[in-house]
Amino acid sequence: MQIGVLGSGSWATALAKILTDNKHPIHWWIRQESLMDQLKKRKHNPQYLPSVQFDLSLLQLTTDIREVVGKSDLILLATPSAYLPTSLEGLSAKDWKGKKVLSAIKGLIPQENTLVNHYLQNKFGLPLDDYFTLLGPCHAEEVAEEKLSYLTFSGIDTAATQHIASYFATDYINTITNQDISGAQYAAALKNIYAVGAGIAHGLDYGDNFLSVYIANAADEMASFLRQFGEEHITVGVHQEEDPITHRKRPNYAASVYLGDLLVTCYSPHSRNRRFGKLIGRGYSVKAAQLEVSMVAEGYTACRCIYAVNQQDPVSIPIAEMVYKICWEGVGAEEGFKQLEPLMM
Repeated sequence: MQIGVLGSGSWATALAKILTDNKHPIHWWIRQESLMDQLKKRKHNPQYLPSVQFDLSLLQLTTDIREVVGKSDLILLATPSAYLPTSLEGLSAKDWKGKKVLSAIKGLIPQENTLVNHYLQNKFGLPLDDYFTLLGPCHAEEVAEEKLSYLTFSGIDTAATQHIASYFATDYINTITNQDISGAQYAAALKNIYAVGAGIAHGLDYGDNFLSVYIANAADEMASFLRQFGEEHITVGVHQEEDPITHRKRPNYAASVYLGDLLVTCYSPHSRNRRFGKLIGRGYSVKAAQLEVSMVAEGYTACRCIYAVNQQDPVSIPIAEMVYKICWEGVGAEEGFKQLEPLMM
């Protein structure tokens, strides 16, 4: 299987490392020619995860996205969600015909407030059978250090999903599969929103006791949202029969891609969303916080997307709504969290 990677940030670089560690050659689209040239010369990405050294014989680097898509059977999307539409400009439905797409994007398309699979279906006619997701819990920085991490792959076709996941299994990566394409993507967007809020709380000097209650309420809020949008199996401790192939318990809401990813994104110092929120809690403007973090905090755009989606068929998500109001409507961080305090259970 020929694999193409679209994106050159820290997450794309980490995934490229995993693939090439398994000796899989990749076609890698790098937007900036200067960055591509530096990678060829230095054998590492000088902007992100510079400690990761690549075997250049496994890399086909190009700034031509059409070339990568054309030569690949499986296309890995690893750009920030807000940049995906412009990244794919110039491509047509014909370019995607017969391709399988693996999205590692942890957010919604902000221009349309929609999941990536819906965007690709509407724009290019990509069938859901050819769409898969790759999500956490997993930080790029820990992949670079080869610390044991978990990747969750979702797809309708179980056998195809497991086959794709096998390309990423290493001695430092465990892979998990399920069929919950929509739920896993919504959970990925929501956990980034809640991580922004966790950072705001930290910046406001709330302690661990408050943060534990905050995250517990965020988890409950996430489950309510997922249930409203048709997700099932989100009761902690309740599982279907074990998977006949892996012999694992079938995942529910307590699985790593949902609750686990929420916890690590809210607590970890590697979390860019947490860092972004922490700066806002300390009084930075949104713009200043973005400049300071210097990487895309998906929770910033995701909170507006989720707020808009929730207006269609509302469910009570006061934490996510408050993060939206702080980031987009000018509500002060301290004022906003004072309003949240009595709502915590």
